[in-house]
Amino acid sequence: MTFKSINIGGRLMEFDRPKVMGIINVTPDSFYSGSRTPGCAAIERRAVEMVEQGVDIFDIGGYSTRPGADEISPEEEYGRLDRGLEVLRRVAPDVPVSVDTFRAGVARKCVENWGVEIINDIAGGTLDPDMFATIADLKVAYVLMHTRGTPATMQQLTDYGDVTAEVLSDLMAKVRQLRLLGVNDIILDPGFGFAKTTGQNFRLLAELKVFVDTGLPVLAGLSRKSMIWRSLGTTPAESLTGTTVLDTVALMAGADILRVHDVRDAKENVLLIEKLRDNSR
Repeated sequence: MTFKSINIGGRLMEFDRPKVMGIINVTPDSFYSGSRTPGCAAIERRAVEMVEQGVDIFDIGGYSTRPGADEISPEEEYGRLDRGLEVLRRVAPDVPVSVDTFRAGVARKCVENWGVEIINDIAGGTLDPDMFATIADLKVAYVLMHTRGTPATMQQLTDYGDVTAEVLSDLMAKVRQLRLLGVNDIILDPGFGFAKTTGQNFRLLAELKVFVDTGLPVLAGLSRKSMIWRSLGTTPAESLTGTTVLDTVALMAGADILRVHDVRDAKENVLLIEKLRDNSR
C-alpha cells in the first residue's frame, strides 16, 4: 500500500498513520494561556512532556496570530524562536521541528541556524512575497495554510460564495506556484479560524475530504479554537473535549496531521481511530 509522504531534513515521513504536531508557543499572548511557554525552563518542561507523550513533530511559534495580537518586529520574533529552538534541539534532537512564521527572513534564520525541517506559514505566502522563493531555496517542507488579510483584519474578510470550493481553489493555485519553483513537500491546511465564520469552519470540516483527495498531506488545526468554545459557550481552557470530538471528525475524513496543544489526548485519539479502521470490514 502506498501512503502519502514528505521529505523532512533528508528523512522520509510517511503518513501510514496520522501524526501529532505539538504546539509550543514562545509568546506571552497566545489565545490559550495554557500553551504559553515564555521562558526556557517552561519550554523544556513542555517539550519533555510532549516527547514522553509521543509527539511526532514540534510546532514552535514566536508571534501570536490571534485577532488583535500585538505586532512584533522580525528581530523579536526570531529572538524568541532562537531561545526555543536551542531548547528543542538540546532535549529532543530527533523530533522534527516546524516553525510557525509568515516571515521569509525569520524562516531562513531558523532553517540555516537550527536545521528546522518544516515552515508552517499561516499566511500561505500572502504576507511576505519572498516566502515561496525562500522555501524553494531552503528545500524544506512547507505547510500552506489558507487565510485572508492579516491577523488584525481577517475576521472582516469572510465573504465567500462556497467556502470549501474557494479555499481549495486558492490553495491549489498556490500549490502550482510552489511546484513551478521546485517545492514538492507541501502540506495543506484549510485554516480553521482564519478569515472564516464559525459556520464556515464547520462547513470546511464537514467537507475536509476534498482536501484529502488532492493527494497532499492535510493538517487539521482545530485545537481549542473559537469554533469550539463559542459554540459551547465555554472558554479555550474548557475546550479539550470539543477538540477531541472535532479531531475525530478530521481523522475519519483522512487528516494526516493533528496540530494540538494536548499531545496525549491526540495520540490516544489516533490510536483508537486506527484500531477502528484496522478492525472494520
